[in-house]
Amino acid sequence: MTHRFKSSAAVAVCLFTLGGTVQADEIMDQAIASAQPYMHHSCGSVLDTFGDDEDQVAEIVRLMAMVSLFNRQIDVMAEVPEEQDRARLKDEFVEELEDACDDDPGMLLAGAVDLAVRETFRAFD
Repeated sequence: MTHRFKSSAAVAVCLFTLGGTVQADEIMDQAIASAQPYMHHSCGSVLDTFGDDEDQVAEIVRLMAMVSLFNRQIDVMAEVPEEQDRARLKDEFVEELEDACDDDPGMLLAGAVDLAVRETFRAFD
């Protein structure tokens, strides 16, 4: 399962571009509405259902990561201002997501993404 998330989840770095509060609120409303149809998926079921479409898996992970960051009130640009550090952040996120999903393929993907976000930022503290 690990290799299937590596390329798909890498696109989740796009979520690290949230800016101002009003714009972020509008983006979050859209992200939540877009993520809602996928919230029932586990790590395994999202790959079973969309595994042939890496772009779709990446988009689902990106949406769930945006929701997690918003809920945790994390502004990535403020927390990690250096571009090189954000690249490391992305790599750490992918690794954490893969670990969570490898440990429990039946875990809800949203939960795995949230754990990955939490652990990623703990590693950067």
